[in-house]
Amino acid sequence: MPKFHLLKWLGLGSLILGLDQLTKWWVQVTLILGERIEIFPWFSWVRWHNEGAAFSLLNSAGGWQRWFFVVLAIVFVGFILAELWRMPVRDRWMGWAYGLILGGALGNFFDRLMNDNGYVVDFVLVHYEDYYFPAFNLADSALFMGAALWIWRMVEESRQRRSGHEFEHTEK
Repeated sequence: MPKFHLLKWLGLGSLILGLDQLTKWWVQVTLILGERIEIFPWFSWVRWHNEGAAFSLLNSAGGWQRWFFVVLAIVFVGFILAELWRMPVRDRWMGWAYGLILGGALGNFFDRLMNDNGYVVDFVLVHYEDYYFPAFNLADSALFMGAALWIWRMVEESRQRRSGHEFEHTEK
């Protein structure tokens, strides 16, 4: 049976990938490395390069981390595609989660392949006085939102199973 319903979730992933790469391109042609433009007292645009993962994990690991993150992304994208294939047609929430995660993972994957030293371009900085949340990008945001949706669905499924109701894959 054809899986045409997957096209909308693959389209969502492609849209996230495209927007992520477009915003990173804009940052690279607009800002110089290390530049910071304060928009609000708590929000700035920046151009920072992160060779690590979330929260700059492994940022200074000597270069091997680039290929580790590339392989990790390939494996994870394969897993997400397999999950999309097995996903029930009417489970829209998981479709959203997988589409967001797919687009975010591919966005940072392409950065690691295309940029010298395998860095990812980060450009959103949220801060308060001397307290800073690590800079991030659109791909990171999509990954976070997709993971949050995924966790929410797992909690809902567990809650419904404990209450004796069959888990329903439809929106209410």
